[in-house]
Amino acid sequence: MVSFEDAVCAAFDAGVNFFFLTADLHWPLYEASRRGLEKLLARGQTVRQQVVVGITSYMMHPGMSFAAMREALDAVPGLGTIDIAIIGATHKADFLRRLHDLEEVRMEGCFGIKAIGATFHDRQAALLATNHGMVDISFVRYNPSHPGAGRDLLPRLHAGRSTLLYNFTSAWNYVSPARCRELKLADDYWRPRFTDYHRFAMTRPEIDGLLCAPGTPEEVRELARALEEGALDQEEEQYLIDLAALHEGRARLVPDGLRDRKATQARRP
Repeated sequence: MVSFEDAVCAAFDAGVNFFFLTADLHWPLYEASRRGLEKLLARGQTVRQQVVVGITSYMMHPGMSFAAMREALDAVPGLGTIDIAIIGATHKADFLRRLHDLEEVRMEGCFGIKAIGATFHDRQAALLATNHGMVDISFVRYNPSHPGAGRDLLPRLHAGRSTLLYNFTSAWNYVSPARCRELKLADDYWRPRFTDYHRFAMTRPEIDGLLCAPGTPEEVRELARALEEGALDQEEEQYLIDLAALHEGRARLVPDGLRDRKATQARRP
């Protein structure tokens, strides 16, 4: 979901080879992504062989979902096939039915689908599908505002699993420096960068990659530089979780003279 189409080519030149498009939900917001991917593919046929493109549909009815995927495929000249067909925003109540429908489409050879993925809004379903290889790639939500996956999903994943696990909404509820001032945090408290939230997600070894949206070529470069810094330490992870709780009114600031430890000392009531 880039802001400028040139961000797609910049991402590819930086080593990114996976791109995510929607077939229906948020369609207008992906216009720059579609045009950027079109521009990238226009470089020549060899580029198409180097990239993996996933297209997701959030529609429950299979006929509508597959029609939307066809429209998304047709909207990007040079794309030709869907590498990964993705079930969007699935829960345990509908996952198996939607998976079955999509597997039938793949078996029929439609759209050239090579793999199946799912974006989960249900961690139990994500755990089941990921541990048992029911999809080729799972997308889950893990960020300082929603750290629950760190307790009931990530530690329970099987070693040697075949399914890739990607995170989305890594920077959800980013707390800006201006917001830190509103929260009465003194100047010597850590002001995390937007990209530190991506580092938060990638600190967990169970997470294989990020679904993220650097909007401009410069933001692509900023993200690359941040990820080169590596994982956060445990204290920094907890700082971001506490800062999110403080930002959302779920905690209060307790001054205790420990600011040099990069901790907000926000405590849950």
